[in-house]
Amino acid sequence: MRPLIDQWPYATIYWAVFIWAYVPEFVLNRRSRKLRGPQDAGSFRMVMVVQSTAMAGAFAIAFANRFGGLKQQRVWFWLGLITMIVGSLLRRHCFRMLGTSFTAVVVVRPEQQVVERGAYRWLRHPSYTAGALVFLGQTLALVNWVSVVIMLCATFLSYSYRVRIEERALVATLGEPYRAYMQRTKRFIPMIV
Repeated sequence: MRPLIDQWPYATIYWAVFIWAYVPEFVLNRRSRKLRGPQDAGSFRMVMVVQSTAMAGAFAIAFANRFGGLKQQRVWFWLGLITMIVGSLLRRHCFRMLGTSFTAVVVVRPEQQVVERGAYRWLRHPSYTAGALVFLGQTLALVNWVSVVIMLCATFLSYSYRVRIEERALVATLGEPYRAYMQRTKRFIPMIV
């Protein structure tokens, strides 16, 4: 059976949500490329390569439809779309909270302030939590558990690396205010991780 994202009307809905979720990401990536410097340590490129490769693999497996298909396709499809929308809304919230400090590459300026409002009150990296939700939603909508596992593993690996680079730059540039913030907050899930 073909994935729902390849069938009318599900395909139209999926790709409309996909485009809505990713247009701000493409704009951010394009705007941020010229900011790349030593603080980023190649993390932008690594995240893009790992996540793009994983997404291509997730789609290929779902469309090959040989293994990993989930029962109750419509339930998983709609759950995936809702998860993708929630992740994208949280990501947009993060854009607003950080303003010009939100970039696709790691760039920390000495005059930058530690933001502790909105989702940043509870989490140091809610934008990565949001990105993981977007990827989870995309692959849930593919209705294939192997696709979900591939994408979540790639997201975990790439964001784990990126967070180490980013926190190292934040501590080196902002010092004690960021160290104190790290003591008060979790990275990705409030009160857990």
